[in-house]
Amino acid sequence: MSLVNIKIEGIAYQVEEGLTILEAARRCGYDIPSLCTFNHGQCSQGSCRVCLVEATGARGLVASCVYPVAEGMEIRISSPKAVKARRVSVELLLSNHNRNCQQCSKNGHCELLNVAQLTGARDGAFKGKKTSTTYDELTPSIVRDTSKCILCGRCVTRCQEAHGNGILGFENRGFETIVAPAGNRSFADSPCLLCGQCVAVCPTGALMEKSEIYKIDEAMAAGKHVIVQTAPAVRASLGEEFDMPIGTPVTGKMVAALKRLGFEKVYDTNFGADLTIMEEAYELLNRIKNGGTLPMITSCSPGWVNYAEYYYGDCLDHLSSCKSPHEMEGAILKSYYAEKNGLDPKDIFVVSIMPCTAKKYEKERPALKTKGLPDVDAVLTTRELGKLIKRSGINFHKLPDKEFDQDLIGLYSGAGVIFGVTGGVMEAALRTAYFALEGKEYGPINFNEVRGFEGVKEATFTLGGKEIKIAVAHGMKNAKPIMEDIRAGKSPYTFIEIMCCPGGCINGGGQSYVRPSLLIDEEVNIIDTYLKRRAHALYLEDERQAYRQSHNNPQIKQLYADYLGEPNSHKAHELLHTTYVKNRERFK
Repeated sequence: MSLVNIKIEGIAYQVEEGLTILEAARRCGYDIPSLCTFNHGQCSQGSCRVCLVEATGARGLVASCVYPVAEGMEIRISSPKAVKARRVSVELLLSNHNRNCQQCSKNGHCELLNVAQLTGARDGAFKGKKTSTTYDELTPSIVRDTSKCILCGRCVTRCQEAHGNGILGFENRGFETIVAPAGNRSFADSPCLLCGQCVAVCPTGALMEKSEIYKIDEAMAAGKHVIVQTAPAVRASLGEEFDMPIGTPVTGKMVAALKRLGFEKVYDTNFGADLTIMEEAYELLNRIKNGGTLPMITSCSPGWVNYAEYYYGDCLDHLSSCKSPHEMEGAILKSYYAEKNGLDPKDIFVVSIMPCTAKKYEKERPALKTKGLPDVDAVLTTRELGKLIKRSGINFHKLPDKEFDQDLIGLYSGAGVIFGVTGGVMEAALRTAYFALEGKEYGPINFNEVRGFEGVKEATFTLGGKEIKIAVAHGMKNAKPIMEDIRAGKSPYTFIEIMCCPGGCINGGGQSYVRPSLLIDEEVNIIDTYLKRRAHALYLEDERQAYRQSHNNPQIKQLYADYLGEPNSHKAHELLHTTYVKNRERFK
């Protein structure tokens, strides 16, 4: 690895060749004010000009986020010229910005406000006309408010890098430039996956999830039997909402907080994940034995389902017909649970805490209703749960650890826990498929071949005397080649797991915003570090469980014995399976 000699504020350093000035400065202990501070270790356009510095060999000031270091370069961060230039850059951004900070959902995490404070930017330094505003709230998932957009382009780049999609781009010219879907259409009228990756990287409140906290308030006020369930990935991120280091296990405190918030029951969606595995694994076995459509592809990621319906409507038979775990759990709560507790399903209000903005749309799908009632009534993101806890005055740090409610659907296996990370659904399914075909448990338990963050992972296993080739992909950019092979009829796989968000649900669009300040011994690649630490939290919880295979969950066994009969039964299909629509119009 080649090194170059540079000076920062007159002090000599050796850094890797190819680094930007911003990266090199961070490694040498300098935090140049920038709008890349809380980003995923990436900068897209260098257009905001907030990180300007002086550097020898350059003509004037340079944006440190994109300008590379060179041998002998001398960098000045705190020169009067650089300090003034950064302040003016922020003041110009503020001059065209809707500064209703009190009402903004990004308050407390706004990167623009952060750099304004760091640079000493003056409010009202530049006054004049503002760019025309578009406010788009037509989808159940994402709100777009161009009055808060600073044209940094991070959302544009993120959509391209994660999915290969160009849903967002720069529309109009000059002063009227905005970031929008083509033609400034609503997200509702575009092939947006609603995954929220754009929300996760937006530095201001220009892109936000559509909050549903008010729905919970209304349901509780109306005397509904309000039940909450939490996805596995939420526990790997929620602590960050309370400034805990990334990877801090907070399951017990999360449950304690939810109980104090007044929910009738606090369940784990991992039960639904175990149920999904039972249905999905046996669906796969049925397809293999009876000549069904192969390869079969997982269906628990709503962003991926959106992608498939938009771009691969001719391949929908390859998707498992299983509902996602929280939808399955919602359906069971409004049927099995309701019957056991003598409740009218209409009086049950199911809340899902999810790491995902696409889940907000998913619950609105007509095919995810049972006897006219939605399986799930409201979805909150991890961030919204953090807000709800803070609004209630709960001191999260001082909470005692509590356990999930254990009645009827309270138990879960380690297999359900790992659903939240790429490869986790595949591994959970393999644990059960192996047992079903071999008549014994897979000795090592872990299927390490499907773990890790490579864009596409492949492996071959012998199950029941047959060779099964599988693949795992995350991010639609990685899924596209797999789907093209399926469309061309040349896929070598039997079973494929696809998750929309890079890294899986641990990096969902509703997770806590990435903040390097919460890292311990920060590594160079911020997002890679976050993924590893969040995944590690889930794998640790898997190993701590008394049951590590879905089919060994005693409450799952009881549910089938008492109510469903067997996996893929007629009743199971009525409650736990769904359908898909080619090229659908989602919000009409």
